Amino acid sequence: MQVPRYPRDMIGYGANPPDAQWPGGAKLAVQIVLNYEEGGENCILHGDAASEAFLSEIVGSAQWPGQRHWNMESIYEYGSRAGFWRLHRLMKDLPITVYGVATALARSPDQVAAMKSAGWEIASHGLKWVEHKDMSEEEERTQIAEAIQLHTEVVGERPRGWYTGRCSENTVRLVAEEGGFDYVADAYADDLPYWLQIEGGQDQLIVPYTLDCNDMRFATPQGFNSGDQFLSYLKDSFDALYEEGEAGSPKMLSIGLHCRLIGRPGRVMALKRFLDYARGYSDVWFATRQQIAQHWARLHSPHKASRPSQMEKAAFMTAFGGIFEHSDWIAERAFELELGPAHDTAGGLHNALSRIFRSATQEERLGVLLAHPDLAGKLAQAKRLTLESTSEQASAGLDALTDEERANFTDLNQKYSKKFGFPFIIAVRDHDKASIMQAFLRRIEHDRGTEFAEACRQVERIAEFRLRDVLPS
Repeated sequence: MQVPRYPRDMIGYGANPPDAQWPGGAKLAVQIVLNYEEGGENCILHGDAASEAFLSEIVGSAQWPGQRHWNMESIYEYGSRAGFWRLHRLMKDLPITVYGVATALARSPDQVAAMKSAGWEIASHGLKWVEHKDMSEEEERTQIAEAIQLHTEVVGERPRGWYTGRCSENTVRLVAEEGGFDYVADAYADDLPYWLQIEGGQDQLIVPYTLDCNDMRFATPQGFNSGDQFLSYLKDSFDALYEEGEAGSPKMLSIGLHCRLIGRPGRVMALKRFLDYARGYSDVWFATRQQIAQHWARLHSPHKASRPSQMEKAAFMTAFGGIFEHSDWIAERAFELELGPAHDTAGGLHNALSRIFRSATQEERLGVLLAHPDLAGKLAQAKRLTLESTSEQASAGLDALTDEERANFTDLNQKYSKKFGFPFIIAVRDHDKASIMQAFLRRIEHDRGTEFAEACRQVERIAEFRLRDVLPS
């Protein structure tokens, strides 16, 4: 039976994201995307079954099966006819990325020429601006190939970045399998690029996109109603991320734009005011997504760390069977849990192992306590401790006791074991000899229930230290 595994990564970089090391020591990378979809949307002229109903001035519109929607078509046409050129005039001196729908680009040769003249990156936004969630893998794979071919014909070079947008659960894997992309943007999971391991072990760089710093919210319920709201949101996002960069953790601010939305006169001034604000900072890096991807790949290669959630059982037991002293049954049961990327860190796997320990019977937990050696006891003197216990006791100086200290420990070990029925257990890496002795004298006065609970906590703490030695924190 296949053990349960959870594929979603709920931890990412965790509490300590890497230093992006943006060029010039920039405290923030600003990445602007202009989505070019006009002419690639749902339309029966394009062979689709119905008209478009997404991201227009007609909020809440529905598709018209088998009919052209003249108003919808003309709204999209505004983006190519007027909105694009207004935005081109505003941003032609900035390094931005275009998400170009291949069929839309093919229907807009003058706009493509203007994008190239401005030096903009033209990434692929798929073959058509349609939903992919119900496509078969084969159909979507075919459309990816057709998008690349058409894009290459129209632009003059193949795309190196990809964003479907209205994607399926297979999109990122299929694009990665194609093998020719510096990055995929079909994710919203982080403020930094990250590597995603695809089935088969391939590493694909993800440069995540945004749906919040995005003018699409002018066309959705509970979105932006005025340019001032958009401006305020962009400035707050910029300020928050810039502050994190000043504190030593630079991030990336993604901004998503659409010709037919922000290209309207009543909205474009908000974008202009934001650009004036952001360009007022000398330590901000404006970049295309490809520039960011190339920077990340050069300085932050995929990290080939051990991944417990992907291990076969034998390898898992070899690596983690001894984390709880002489109690490999804990790792064996933990292997059967729903493990995922969140358990590939020291903290995550510690939680999984501790769940098993905490849910065990009283007798089983007592067995774990009994498996631990006395501090500076006979096993240590005979050099018969596990490697982990030997190292741990040595870290607190318990391998170099005076005769008097050894006699004191021996006496306390005997009294403690006689009173409680299990050895004195303490995470020695939290202590030195003096504080260990103080804890010994304090805890020997506990009742058995209190001390049993404390000993179990110490067992978990010891396991945490051991996991930190072999897994990232």
